[in-house]
Amino acid sequence: MYLLVQTAVVFAAGYHPQHSPLGIVWTAFTAAAMFALAFGKNRTGRSLGNPVLTTESRVTVIDGLLACAVLLALVLNAAAGWWWADPAAGLVIVYYVVREAREIFAEHN
Repeated sequence: MYLLVQTAVVFAAGYHPQHSPLGIVWTAFTAAAMFALAFGKNRTGRSLGNPVLTTESRVTVIDGLLACAVLLALVLNAAAGWWWADPAAGLVIVYYVVREAREIFAEHN
């Protein structure tokens, strides 16, 4: 809920976030680490016959994709001046969270 409200405030105020080369590098490193971790979890889960670890690897891929959405927004803001890309990436994350929450609650009803 916080992210949705914060995104709405940023859009309404027209706040233009500053870009940070260090932030871009850190987010790129984070995305790469998530994909490497997902690969390792999947490989280990399959070799051990552990379906929980294999499933967890898919969750980690999603984490990497979300980091890529943030990275894309940071790069678009820095390279093209698209200030709105950063809060738009927040909306991507909100969409994913809502979708996952619906799926979880649908399974338990």
